[in-house]
Amino acid sequence: MGLFTKRKRRPSRRAEAKALKHKAGLEAKLVAKNDRKSRRAEARTQRKVAKAQISALQAEEKASLKLAARAERELFSASQVKKYLGVARVLIPVLAPLAYRAATFLRAQLDTRKAQQLGIGIEQLGDFGGHGAKLQARIANSEAALGKVSAQGKDKGETQKFVAATQARLDSLATAVQAAEQMPAPRRRAVHTSIAEELSGVEADVLAKLGVR
Repeated sequence: MGLFTKRKRRPSRRAEAKALKHKAGLEAKLVAKNDRKSRRAEARTQRKVAKAQISALQAEEKASLKLAARAERELFSASQVKKYLGVARVLIPVLAPLAYRAATFLRAQLDTRKAQQLGIGIEQLGDFGGHGAKLQARIANSEAALGKVSAQGKDKGETQKFVAATQARLDSLATAVQAAEQMPAPRRRAVHTSIAEELSGVEADVLAKLGVR
């Protein structure tokens, strides 16, 4: 039967193709239009949800503020203050000794730590203060060591000369430490560095005299 089927004319095929193309264009426009409508509807929905959430948050914040104001009024009402005073009269005699013991223990711990940092006994802590406390402690320790040098020196004449010269150096360093207390911080730190270097030399000389290398 194919031999006797008439072929479609070319103009007809072109018309069909044009119709299909037109149809596809219409469908694409329809899809785009529906898509735009869908996006607009979704945007409207999101705006409504956001507005509702904002309103809910504002209402919640307002309620919280009212509740806090009410609690504050009740907290300091005459009856509540009277109640607090009654509780305080009962607790203060119990808590005060505990607080005092805690403060005393903490003070002792801090003093012990500071004494260890200065290299002195805790009973000597009151003798040293200010920005140069550590240098003062080092000078005091060097003086104590110098006393040992004086006591055990075999050559008394030479030993006494060394002790006198070293003590003079230590006195000068102690004076410098006291003078630095009134200096501005940058200048004071520079002076303390210089004193520490000089003191290290004195300590090395004293230890050498004691036979400690």
